[in-house]
Amino acid sequence: MAARILITRRVPPPAVESLRAAGLVVDLVDQDDPPSRAELLARVPGVVGLITMLSEKVDAELLEAAGPGLRVVANFAVGYDNIDLEACRRRGVRVTNTPGVLTDATADLAWALILATARRVVEGDRLVRSGQWRGWAPLQLLGLQLTGATLGLVGAGRIGTAVGLRSVGFRMNVLYVDDHPSVALEEQVGARRVSLGELLPVVDILSLHVPLTPQTRHLIGPRELAAMKPTAILINTARGPVVDEAALVEVLRSGRLAGAGFDVYEHEPRLTPGLAELPNVVLLPHLGSATTATRHRMSQMVAENVLAVLAGREPPNPVV
Repeated sequence: MAARILITRRVPPPAVESLRAAGLVVDLVDQDDPPSRAELLARVPGVVGLITMLSEKVDAELLEAAGPGLRVVANFAVGYDNIDLEACRRRGVRVTNTPGVLTDATADLAWALILATARRVVEGDRLVRSGQWRGWAPLQLLGLQLTGATLGLVGAGRIGTAVGLRSVGFRMNVLYVDDHPSVALEEQVGARRVSLGELLPVVDILSLHVPLTPQTRHLIGPRELAAMKPTAILINTARGPVVDEAALVEVLRSGRLAGAGFDVYEHEPRLTPGLAELPNVVLLPHLGSATTATRHRMSQMVAENVLAVLAGREPPNPVV
């Protein structure tokens, strides 16, 4: 009997094609929405490999339901905060991810949010479509000029660095917070590494690029938001819980922050009450890696990781 791989959502073709070509049985949850926990637990018994999305919680219960034959969990994402790594270690289950390939796509999207929020693009679109626009006016929808502004990056890994490098065309001042120096940022855009406390009061744009850990949960909360200039904007393409969204809604509603652009959410896919009603917020449905080329490569990567583990080789992208 051929070994079975469970893929928890519809994905681009390369993963399914590669796994089937290797003689594996692919059990595909043939839908775009996340499977329910009950469905996941019902379908996972007996699999040797599991291809998961960030929405699927891979914990001791799921691993137990899969049984002793499970050898690899391949996350279709660069992040893996949905996976209990210690529970996987205890059972000898390898965990992999898809790093690097989505760097440019996510950095591009961060800039789409920066531009849309700073120049109030969505508000302008709504105004024109409403039929209420009466023509050009000197004080209409004034926004933030990016040229010469200060860009603050919280996290200078692959994506944070790529966002910073894209600022060169706007001749921006770049500051960043990270445990390690970014040679690329410092040499190519003259960026300077500072503490979060130094960064917050001076940035015009604060862009978040850190993984979700116990230390980064609510990294940006009431105190941090209060330290920012009222003319500043906040961009989050990292993980939703890095920001205390209830506190964010309050500062945006009161005018103590100019705007925000988000691709990820604290209680995704649910929105914090009040967030969607704010006109000065741009909200995207987690599109960071959503280019055809990137998602196809991610699909190929998860298959390569699964096939390597099942063949007894070190996977290309190991986490555990």
